[in-house]
Amino acid sequence: MLYFLPSRIMVSEMEYVNLGSCGLKVSRICLGTMTYGTKHWRKWCIEEDEARPFYKRALEHGINFFDTADMYSTGVCEQITGRALRDFGSGRDRLVVTTKVCLPMSSDANDRGLSRKHIMQSIDRSLKNLGMDYVDIYMIHRFDPSTPVEETLRALDDVVRAGKALYIGASAMWAWQFAQILAAQERNGYSRFVVMQNHYNIIYREEEREMMALCRKEGIGVTPFSPLARGLVTRNRKLGNVGDTLRAQVDEYARRDYNTPSDMDVVARITEVGQKRGTPNVQVALAWLLAQPGVSSPIIGATKMQHLDDAVSALSVKLDRDEINALNEPYQPHRVLSIA
Repeated sequence: MLYFLPSRIMVSEMEYVNLGSCGLKVSRICLGTMTYGTKHWRKWCIEEDEARPFYKRALEHGINFFDTADMYSTGVCEQITGRALRDFGSGRDRLVVTTKVCLPMSSDANDRGLSRKHIMQSIDRSLKNLGMDYVDIYMIHRFDPSTPVEETLRALDDVVRAGKALYIGASAMWAWQFAQILAAQERNGYSRFVVMQNHYNIIYREEEREMMALCRKEGIGVTPFSPLARGLVTRNRKLGNVGDTLRAQVDEYARRDYNTPSDMDVVARITEVGQKRGTPNVQVALAWLLAQPGVSSPIIGATKMQHLDDAVSALSVKLDRDEINALNEPYQPHRVLSIA
């Protein structure tokens, strides 16, 4: 398949693009909802009353793309998302909602993974939580090596044929696994994945080794998670200081993923570029990501309204070639992180 250049349209301050080569148009910013749920699941979660204004502000900004998962607060996040979108949105047909399946939902041996049993049970549970008849995109949260690929793909195809999902997608796997899946879908005539949700940002660029090229060639949309490196890019920090939020203090992944001298060099360069043009670090880092070939919609988490406002404002920041080269220059390859 030839590399696909998505068409773009503008509505107010928001920009919309095709999700890869499919016809679905999504806002260039996606609101990620993992933070919204219950503190019983994670201490850093925001409870429903505090979370609802973020959905409202996102909709006011023109964001139509919302990402959740069954395992976020073990279903509570889906419930909060469904209620907020129903109360603040202008109709189900104007929204693009995605949820995911695979990660453990309980201690039950079958309440996890990508077996037909778990997929069929999980889609119905997610739809009930969301209060919706269908999701726009149903995604596999991880690759499940314990289940035959064909079993998973047949079940997902049946979910689409039943009208419970319009499209399907994948997240966080090796490129060879994704290529295997795409080949099996084509071989069997199953519904094809239209999106890859992967770990990609200006601090961690190892997805450029294989996954990004694969997605561009196959016309797969890319919706990167952790686009701000868990907040590391927002300001200059000393090595070992990954942030002062509650989540940062207990976030073992941030310390594992973003804690090298070259990471701090990249942040310093973001600050330098931002100061020269009078633009906050957040907007510079997001503008860099939005400028990468194949990226559709970075998934933004927000615990302060400024986070959401800055993300949308980044759409108007167009970095020139010299600025992009300057931002690229200090990057040093990382060890490829585990995606288990």
